[in-house]
Parts: sequence; structure tokens; C-alpha cells
Amino acid sequence: MKTKKKVIIIDDHLLFSQSLKYLINSFSDFIVVNNYENGKEFIDSVQANKINTDEIELVLLDVNMPVLDGLKTMEWIKNNKEDLKVIALSVNDDEETIIKMIKNGAKGYLLKDTSPQIFEEALKTVSDKGFFFTELVSGLLVNRLDNNNQKHELKDKEIVFIKHACTEKTYKEIADEMCLSPKTIDGYREHLFCKLEIKTRIGLVLYAIKNKIVCID
Repeated sequence: MKTKKKVIIIDDHLLFSQSLKYLINSFSDFIVVNNYENGKEFIDSVQANKINTDEIELVLLDVNMPVLDGLKTMEWIKNNKEDLKVIALSVNDDEETIIKMIKNGAKGYLLKDTSPQIFEEALKTVSDKGFFFTELVSGLLVNRLDNNNQKHELKDKEIVFIKHACTEKTYKEIADEMCLSPKTIDGYREHLFCKLEIKTRIGLVLYAIKNKIVCID
């Protein structure tokens, strides 16, 4: 029997959360293993070692929650569990909120009225490729990047590194793939962050999308 990939839902709307759980469990590749009503519940559970985040494939994170909202929860994940793949969920498409969630490491941003088909596609794409953006969000992010219209000359190995960084591979796996030391890869990353004036890996992904180094299928 095929092992399903584990998913966590963090959302304070219980009816939506339970409906989403039912939907995800109907997909062939995924199963919901935990539901939390806010970010604090999730963080407390992680810190108490009640869940092993290494076994979690995806976290679905509501942006607007009481006690600890999605933005602050995303910041904590970025600083403490940055390998977790998070898809943000919201009822609105507020530009500033989307930008903040992506900058803090969210791998996708879905509106809660997204169709089940696109929702399943998003889960699979983030799991397989590391990120997923709808046309709405992609257009918004690329337009925002257009504000900084500087052209940068990239070396061949820098382009190869960027392509690898746009996948789910860890930096260590990228080092192995490129036959370089982890220290050299760290140097590539920091140099590109400085050169391209970005601060996160997701920023590197957005740069790659904008400049057609990688494409979203």
C-alpha cells in the first residue's frame, strides 16, 4: 500500500479545517495527521516534541488567526524549522500580506475558495518542486520585482546553483549534485543574495521566475 505524505493544518475555523482535512484525505498522495487552531498550539506541540517535523511533508497555514497569526507563525518556522514546506491560506489577496508570507518562506499562497483540483495540484507541486504560485500571485510578485529592474550578469555555475535552489533539495544535496563543498555552496548563496539584493531562498526563486531561469508549469 502506498504511503501517503503527512500534512498539518493550522487554522482556527474548525468547519473549514475539518472540511479541508476530509478533502486532503481523499487525495491519493496526502493525509492530514494534525490540526491546530492557531500558531501557538502548533509551536507548543513542536517544542514539546509531540510531533516530528522531519516526517511532515506540508504545513497549511491560515494567515488570519487569534493568539498567534500566520505571519508570526511563519516567522517562527523560518527561524526554527526552515525546512518545513508551508502553503499559506487566506480569504483575501492583500498584496502586502502575500509579499510578507512569501518573504518569510511560504512556498505558496492559496485563497480559501481555490478549487479542489488546483488545491491538489498545489500540494503535489510544492511537495515535488518546492513552490507553487497561482497566476494571480505570480503576476503580483513578478510585478513587485519589476520595481528593481537592474540587470545582473550571472556565471554559468551561479545559474546552475539557482536552478537547484528552485527545487526541494537542501543546500547539502545541492553541494553533492554540483560536486562542491557545502562551504562553497554557502558562499554561492551569500554572494547571490548580496548581488541580487534578496534575503531568502524564495527571493531567489522569484528572481529565477522573473528572469525565466526556471518556469512554473
